[in-house]
Amino acid sequence: MDTQRLILFIVFSFSILMLWDAWQKEQHPAPVGQITQEKTEIAQTPTPTARAVDAPTKDSGGPLQSGERVKVQTDLIYAEIDTLGGDVRRLELLKHHDTQDKSKNFVLLEDDPKQLYIAQSGLIGNDLPTHKSLFSAVATHYKLSEGANEVQVRLTWAGANGIKVDKIFTFRKGSYVVDVTYEILNGSPTRLEPHAYFQLVRNGQPPLGNPKFVSTYTGFAIYTEKDKFNKISFSDIDKNKASYPKQSDDGWVAMVQHYFLSSWLPANQPREYYAKKLGEDLYDVGVVLPVGAIEPGSMKKITVPLYSGPQEQDHLSKVAPGLNLVVDYGILTVISAPLFWVLAWLNKLVQNWGVAIILLTVLIKLAFYPLSAKSYRSMAQMRVLGPKLQKLKEQYGDDRQRLHTAMMELYKTEKVNPLGGCLPVVVQIPVFIALYWALLNSVEMRQAPFMLWVHDLSAPDPYYILPIVMGITMIIQTKLNPTPPDPIQAKVMMIMPIAFSIFFFFFPAGLVLYWVVNNTLSIAQQWYVTHGVEQAKAAAKGHGKH
Repeated sequence: MDTQRLILFIVFSFSILMLWDAWQKEQHPAPVGQITQEKTEIAQTPTPTARAVDAPTKDSGGPLQSGERVKVQTDLIYAEIDTLGGDVRRLELLKHHDTQDKSKNFVLLEDDPKQLYIAQSGLIGNDLPTHKSLFSAVATHYKLSEGANEVQVRLTWAGANGIKVDKIFTFRKGSYVVDVTYEILNGSPTRLEPHAYFQLVRNGQPPLGNPKFVSTYTGFAIYTEKDKFNKISFSDIDKNKASYPKQSDDGWVAMVQHYFLSSWLPANQPREYYAKKLGEDLYDVGVVLPVGAIEPGSMKKITVPLYSGPQEQDHLSKVAPGLNLVVDYGILTVISAPLFWVLAWLNKLVQNWGVAIILLTVLIKLAFYPLSAKSYRSMAQMRVLGPKLQKLKEQYGDDRQRLHTAMMELYKTEKVNPLGGCLPVVVQIPVFIALYWALLNSVEMRQAPFMLWVHDLSAPDPYYILPIVMGITMIIQTKLNPTPPDPIQAKVMMIMPIAFSIFFFFFPAGLVLYWVVNNTLSIAQQWYVTHGVEQAKAAAKGHGKH
C-alpha cells in the first residue's frame, strides 16, 4: 500500500511537470506554415502615440528589400549590416556551433524568409531616415584588428533639406553588445524634434533544432523596474491579449529563444514600448525614444546598445538590470538559481559539466539523506509486513472495509506509518523539478561534452545508453520496494521502468545523467537501510523466541 502510494505520487508529480510543458506549448503555439518572400514584410515605421511629432508616411510595408552588405568580424561575432536602413541582417556567434551542423557557426539573426529575425532602427519626424532609407558606406569589410579593443562602422544619409545623419555601429572585443548611435546634424533652417525607434522583427517559427519533447519559450519580452519581466508570446499578440507597460523611464525589449536572446538596452529616459503583428507570421517588438530638440546648425546624438548573444547567466546581469531574468526558471527560480550557482562553481573546479552534475547530485543526496533514510525505513518496514498484509487480503477477500480496519490495526501494532515513505519524497520533488529547469535552460550546458559517447549534454544520448541504464536502475528499485498485494498493480510497477526509459530517450543527456546518478545513490541507500531494518527484525524475532 505504501509502495503504491509512493511510486504513484512520483509518477503523478512527474506527469504534472510534463503536462505543464504541454500546456505551455498549447498556450504559446508557433504559427504553422511556410513563409514566402512575397509575404515577408518590413515593419511599419512606429509612431509615438503620446507625443505630437510628425511621422513618416504610413504604408503597408513591402517585400524585404536589400542594399549593399557591410560585413564585420570580431573575436565573438560575425555580422552583416544592410545599407538599406542599416538593419543588422545576419549575426553569427563564432564561439557557438550550429544546433544541427556543428561544423558551422550558430546564426542568431538572419533574413532568410523561413527564419526571419533581424534588428532594425530608424528616426521619426522631419523626413528623417527610417529603416527603409538607403545609407551609404565608406567600406564593406571591417575586422577587429589584433590589439584593438573596438571597430566602428559608419553609415551616412543626407537629406534634401540639408540634414545629415550618421548611423554608427561600435563593436567591441570580447563583447556581444553593439552600440548603435545616430548622429543628427541639423543643416536645415528649422528646428528638429525627432524620435528614434529600435525594434526586433521576427517570424513565429521556432528556431531550427529547437527541442521537440520539452517546452522552451520563443517570443518577446519587455522589462521595466516597476513591472519587472513580461513575456509577450506570438499567440497573445495574435489574440490582442498582450499585456505589457506601454510607457516607462527605464527597461529594455528583447526577443528570447532557447539559450539565446537579442535585446535593445536604452539608457534611463522616457520611452514607449510596443509589440505588434506586422503580417502573416511576422511580428515586432520595440521602443521609441525622444532624441530632443536640435536647433539649426546643431548636432545631437542618441545611442542604444544591442545585445545579441547567449544567455550566459553570470554575464547578463552585468549587461543590464534584470536581463538575467530571460533565463526563466518559473516559480521555482528561488531553488533553481542557487542550484545552478553551485553547479557552475563545481564546473570551475572539475572543468566538466557532466562531472559537475554528478557531484551536484551527490551533494543533493547528502542534503536529503535523513529524509530519504526515513522514507526507505518506512518502505523496508512495509516490505517486512508484506506477508502479513497478504494473509489479511486472503482472509478478508473483497470485504474492503474489514480489510482496511485490519490493516490499520496491524500498522498500529507494528508501529508503522503507511505514509512514512511518501511524505519525505514531497520535499524532494520541487528540488528535482528546479534542477530540471536549471539544466534545461542553461546555455552553458549547450554542446558541453561529458565523456566517451556523450558529446553534448543538452542533446539526447545518441546511443540511448543512459536511458537504458536509468531503466535498469528503476527495475532494481522496484525489486527493493515492497510488492503491491494487487497483481495488476505489481505488473504496472514492473512496466513503469520500461515506459520511463523510452520517455527519457528524448530528454537531454544531462538530465538523464542526473537521474541515473540519483537512482544509483538511492539504490545504495535503500539497500543499506532495508538490510538494517530486516536484520533488526530478525534479531528481535530471535530474542522473542528465547
